[in-house]
Amino acid sequence: MSQITASQAETRIPPPGVDARVDGSFNYLVPGAVKPAIHIAPPGEGETDRSGTFAAETMPVADMRALAEEATLDRQGFALVPHDTAVKDFYDEDEVRAVYYPEIERLIKESTGASKVIIFDHTIRVEGGDAVNDRGLRKPVRVVHNDYTEKSGPQRVRDLVEDPAEAEARLQNRFAVVNIWRPIRGPVQTVPLGIIDAESVVPDDLVATDLVYTDRTGEIYQIAHNPKHRWHYISQMERDEAMLIKSYDSATDGRARFTPHSAFHDPTAPEGAAPRESIEVRTLIFFDDEPRQ
Repeated sequence: MSQITASQAETRIPPPGVDARVDGSFNYLVPGAVKPAIHIAPPGEGETDRSGTFAAETMPVADMRALAEEATLDRQGFALVPHDTAVKDFYDEDEVRAVYYPEIERLIKESTGASKVIIFDHTIRVEGGDAVNDRGLRKPVRVVHNDYTEKSGPQRVRDLVEDPAEAEARLQNRFAVVNIWRPIRGPVQTVPLGIIDAESVVPDDLVATDLVYTDRTGEIYQIAHNPKHRWHYISQMERDEAMLIKSYDSATDGRARFTPHSAFHDPTAPEGAAPRESIEVRTLIFFDDEPRQ
């Protein structure tokens, strides 16, 4: 699998003397005896309802732009890449599907060497009040989570590959779910995306959680606090940059499999900074030449 590194992204490195980390407050799940659940309201029809107990923990968050070591999808579970887009209006669903989806498919194939890419979902998130919900837009998620689990990763293959025989055949080879996150406008100063280095995550941190929609039930991991978690973010992220996040990998050979993340308040954001606007695209990617391990 080819790797994309932070150094390849021509990152906007903070100038000398600028603190390359901030302190962020993150909402972790406190594990309990009952499996937690998240009930997702249809767009524009209310807030997400979460069961369970959560505790805010303050953690240092390193700026990826100042890291001496390169970040890769297979080691840390995330990578920053330069990526221009021809999309003029990300709020235009037709344009996103007609222009952005093909751009993302090319990016993923070039970046990972995947033989097949299925783009199956995208979500726009805007920081704001009731007006956001009135428009049917979602707010940034401020709970530490990972989008897929040991159970729901393979289920997505069965859900999205129309031919059941093909789905079962593809499950015999390596596959992954990779999210592509970018600002709709930049720079992002309020509520950036924080990401945990996958190498600092252990199995006991991952708490399976039902994700309940009106028509189906999925599963994600919410995350229990671990003081060894290594958090990262990208300062002043711009529209011509994309973050690749691996939320599932079927390989069990030591590479990153799950990459928890959460929005958080940046205490260095200037007063009056514009609200964060972002889009995330979810892709299912297949590697026909890599047997599932």
